[in-house]
Amino acid sequence: MQLRINIKDLRSSFVSSLSKFYDQQEVLSFFYLLSEKKLGLRRVDVALNLDRILSADDVLYFETAEERLKTQEPIQYIVGDTDFYGLSFVVNEHVLIPRPETEELVDWIVKDHKNSKPPIRILDIGTGSGCIAISLAKNIPEAEVYAMDISEKAIKLAKQNANNNQVNITFIYADVLNLNNLPQDFDIIVSNPPYVRELEKKEMKPNVLQNEPPLALFVSDTDPLIFYKKITELAKKQWVAKGVLYFEINQYLSVETSSMIKSFGFNDVETRKDIYHNERMIRAQIT
Repeated sequence: MQLRINIKDLRSSFVSSLSKFYDQQEVLSFFYLLSEKKLGLRRVDVALNLDRILSADDVLYFETAEERLKTQEPIQYIVGDTDFYGLSFVVNEHVLIPRPETEELVDWIVKDHKNSKPPIRILDIGTGSGCIAISLAKNIPEAEVYAMDISEKAIKLAKQNANNNQVNITFIYADVLNLNNLPQDFDIIVSNPPYVRELEKKEMKPNVLQNEPPLALFVSDTDPLIFYKKITELAKKQWVAKGVLYFEINQYLSVETSSMIKSFGFNDVETRKDIYHNERMIRAQIT
């Protein structure tokens, strides 16, 4: 005879099982994310349905998620999607999970250019899940948006996200470090490239280190600005009047990154802090 399990009992056992791996509030947040995904119940709905008996399939879903969480796998990979700038994005082990600080970068660009007159061309370098490019296409609808990545698997996922969010993006499969020129001129170039130095690994959570793609995260300690230099060089070569360059940056290297960009002739360079008060974004242009 199958044991009848209700939501209240499942929540209790879920929290108990994961309490040695995460704090209770984080475990509860996982539970509510899974409840919304599998059961279609928001947090308030869970509270109103604690006596609801769950199917064997529902219970198995939570038990499987529980085991994956014990290995420090990110909840976003388990659920299969995440929210970013008001949109939903499918994510998997081939792309970084979009971060709130990257939303701030997108918001900066949107506020700067939402009233720009077309035509306006945007290039997102190292697009990953496509979160930056797609969010810009959605919020600056008159723009032509292009997205580049070295990973075919990332581009495949980004195409899926573009389709899901009903925007047109031109995808470019390329390694920016091996380019001599960009395919055309752009009004806006944005990038959130790899910028975490090897020496900073000790500051990172195990779930990031063990699951998110190293190719999208790390650079060598000896040349940590390699992507910023290359992108700035390419941007300078094929710049249009009033073109703007936006970067998400390593908080520990904001001065070095700003100085490097200025060395290419960009005389209007602004650095901004994120919600955690870290130097995280740069906007640069030639005036």
